[in-house]
Amino acid sequence: MTTATTGDTTTADTTTAGTTTADTTTRVRPHFRTPRAEDARALWRMVDESEALDNNSPYYYALWCRDFSATSLVATVEDEVVGFLTGYFRPDEPDTYLVWQEAVTPRHGIPFLGVQLFERAADRAVEQGARFIEATVSADNKAIIMVLKKVAKRYGAEVHTRVLFPGDLFPDEHHDEVLYRIGPLAP
Repeated sequence: MTTATTGDTTTADTTTAGTTTADTTTRVRPHFRTPRAEDARALWRMVDESEALDNNSPYYYALWCRDFSATSLVATVEDEVVGFLTGYFRPDEPDTYLVWQEAVTPRHGIPFLGVQLFERAADRAVEQGARFIEATVSADNKAIIMVLKKVAKRYGAEVHTRVLFPGDLFPDEHHDEVLYRIGPLAP
C-alpha cells in the first residue's frame, strides 16, 4: 500500500491480487474558536482524564470560559470540543501572555492538534501585543518543551528557563514548575 497526502485529502492505493483500488478519505480539520461557558464540562473532563495535568473544579473552567475567553481557544470537530488552551495576559506584565493549560483528546485523530492550538494562541497573543510567551512545564514533559522551542524559533526568539515554583511549595508530591519564557517576539 502506498500513501500520499495532499492538502486535506489522503489517498491510499491498495493492491490486492493484481487489482488496484483507490481509497480517498478526508482528513478531519478542527475549527478553532474562543471558549464558551457551556464548554466548561468538556474542558474539565479532558483534564480529569489526563494524568499529566493538574485538575481544577468544573466551576473554575466555567469561570475561565466566561472571564478569559478572549485569550483562550478551543478546537472542535462537529461541535465536539477536542482540545483547548487557556491563557491570559499577566496583569503586572501586560506584554506577557501566559499559557495556563492545554489538553487534547487522544481519540481526535488530528495530527499535531496541540501544536496547532499553541501556535494559533501565540499568533493571537502577538496580534494583541504580546512580546513574551510564558508557560510552566514539568521538566519531563518533552512534548510541550519541543512545542515551546518550535514557537520560539518561529518568532526568532530565545527561550529562558528557571524554576518558578519549587515542588515543595505544593501539598503532596509535586514536580518543580519550570517557567519557560519565550521572547522578545518578533511579529
